Amino acid sequence: MKRLNRIMIGACLAFTITLGQARADIVVIVSAQSNTRTLSFEQISRIFQGKSNMMTPVDLSRPSRIRDDFYTKVVAVDEADVMAEWSRLVFTGKAHAPKQFPSGAEVVTAVAADPTLIGYVDSSFVNMTVKVICTVK
Repeated sequence: MKRLNRIMIGACLAFTITLGQARADIVVIVSAQSNTRTLSFEQISRIFQGKSNMMTPVDLSRPSRIRDDFYTKVVAVDEADVMAEWSRLVFTGKAHAPKQFPSGAEVVTAVAADPTLIGYVDSSFVNMTVKVICTVK
């Protein structure tokens, strides 16, 4: 009986971990009011590198696994290099660095309130106030 309980607990834990991983997709979001329907990884990358003013990016604060994964998978440039480029743009007065938020919920709230913003969050934070324009696997 104890062995069966351990097996059941182990199976439940494995199922829970699998569900957690399944929900861990990163999604790029815009306001539900935005006219933007989809953007390519290249367009999103350019926005988050300060090379396009198509939309205004917002970031998760460091340290963040979601932030690290986003910059690795979408921007495909080392985050330190991206931050150096933003510093150069800010110093020369050409742009403002992305505002940073400590949680996905705060990113969703900010993006929902302003159709010119674009952000990224764990897919579990998505609600009716924002729309997903890209999913990062």
